[in-house]
Amino acid sequence: MEERLWHQHYDYNVQTSYRFPRIPLQALLDIPSNSFPDKAAVNYYGSKITFWELREMAIRLANVFTELGVKKGDRVGLHLPNIPQYLISYYATLYVGAIVVNFNPLYTPEELTALVKQTGVSTFITFDMVVPNVKAVTTEVAIPRVIATSVFDFMDGVDISTPETLQMDTHWHHFSQLLDSGQNLKKPKIETSIEDVAMIQFTGGTTGIPKGAVLTHANMVAAAHSCFLWGSAFMQYSSPQDRMVMCVLPFFHVYANIVCLNWAMLNCASMILVPRFEIDPFMDLLAGVEKSLFLPAVPTMINAIVNHPKAAEIDLPKKLDMLNSGGGPIPVELIGQVGDLGVAYSEGWGMSETTSLGIANPVMGLKKPGSIGIPFPGMDVKLVDIDTGTKEVAQGEPGELLIKGPLVMKEYWENPNKTAETLKDGWLYTGDIAKMDEEGYFYIVDRKKDMIIAGGYNIYPRDIDEVLYQHPKVMDAVSVGIPHEYRGETVKAFVVLRPGETATAEEIIDFCKEKLAIYKVPKKIEFRDELPKSAVGKILRKILRDEEMGK
Repeated sequence: MEERLWHQHYDYNVQTSYRFPRIPLQALLDIPSNSFPDKAAVNYYGSKITFWELREMAIRLANVFTELGVKKGDRVGLHLPNIPQYLISYYATLYVGAIVVNFNPLYTPEELTALVKQTGVSTFITFDMVVPNVKAVTTEVAIPRVIATSVFDFMDGVDISTPETLQMDTHWHHFSQLLDSGQNLKKPKIETSIEDVAMIQFTGGTTGIPKGAVLTHANMVAAAHSCFLWGSAFMQYSSPQDRMVMCVLPFFHVYANIVCLNWAMLNCASMILVPRFEIDPFMDLLAGVEKSLFLPAVPTMINAIVNHPKAAEIDLPKKLDMLNSGGGPIPVELIGQVGDLGVAYSEGWGMSETTSLGIANPVMGLKKPGSIGIPFPGMDVKLVDIDTGTKEVAQGEPGELLIKGPLVMKEYWENPNKTAETLKDGWLYTGDIAKMDEEGYFYIVDRKKDMIIAGGYNIYPRDIDEVLYQHPKVMDAVSVGIPHEYRGETVKAFVVLRPGETATAEEIIDFCKEKLAIYKVPKKIEFRDELPKSAVGKILRKILRDEEMGK
């Protein structure tokens, strides 16, 4: 690849590009299964499944899928939290050459129905707590095969559910019964090309039908290896036998799928499964974990963890080999807190459309607080004028971030118009506004759609959010543009105070006046007990903006 400004900042072991293995995604499971067959692949509330057992279960289920009529190219919907059944189903789907379609368990019946229709799912795997929603979906759209399970079915010492206890429809299948019926341990003889589709990943939309990013086996294998190689300078100091990853991010999200699940395969790391993030039980879980733990998280999770009263009690820094932040911008103030703890840390940027990865701070090298870092090996980035979409901006000026390389998706599922709008000559138009400094480090200014235009000034909400997080009484905050008769738009901030704190709107506004140009200062403050967040804990600015627009 042509030399780029940022290449000089790669860690000593990172190359400018790689020849990624030309293998299907499911082949990654062979690495830990062969190297550490008796090591726990899964730790689910103390119940363990070894890598060897995980592969055998996946192969058995894959052969059952074949008997049921699942064919290469079929879409298999995984509507599951972080439980062992997700992993078994994921690999079984890939073994038969089918396509994994991730569904958020929090989707409403209406959202599920639209997405099932959009992707033509032939097999749908769900769990006890959302069975009523899936029944509602099946009255609207025909799904040839529905498989149900319980979150308790793979816990030692707990009775396995039955079709009756799950209140399954009569033509549905029970997950554990299907798995027990399959004894064929030979991998299905399915030819898989690296250009075949491995996964359809829905983009995070809050209104309308999310788009399905089509990710190939080549995309997924490249992303898994990119993540593995990027962190290898640091991970080499722990033995593969000891490595663990805390899987608190949901597998149905592309960030967790690459940085937890597939990272675990290449590192032979045990996955500690957390089906739902609740801070107090999570801190209790952390307390029982030994060292050599990798924790990928989102900023709101990191904020809750490092500020929890138990953090000092359990000696948090000694638990963590590495903390990674993604899924949204992390406030500089919070980066400082992590640094003060002495925890190894990195922040990155990616999208569903870039197979989760794209740009990140080096693991051992130069990190810049507030920067998302430098492009991954083999990835090229440029910033273009927002208005023209083609002319590159001067160094230091904001522009829309365009990215190309092996991590960029193939297309949007059955959406040629949106594909043509987003992918041009191999470049993915991300919709993010960024700046590049003199050393090739990138800084996200904001989403193009989030930019506020007030009195002719372009205001990027992240500038305001950063200041709000500096206030000692503020725990969570987000700013949005709201309609204004004179200025066109003005700034409103939504604030969650730390427990036990009180503050007035004037106090927050005065604090902002000390640190922001006057046209950026919020004109309105609304205090809330909590802010709307996505399944991975990302604050949903758009929901708040839509609430204001509806007033």
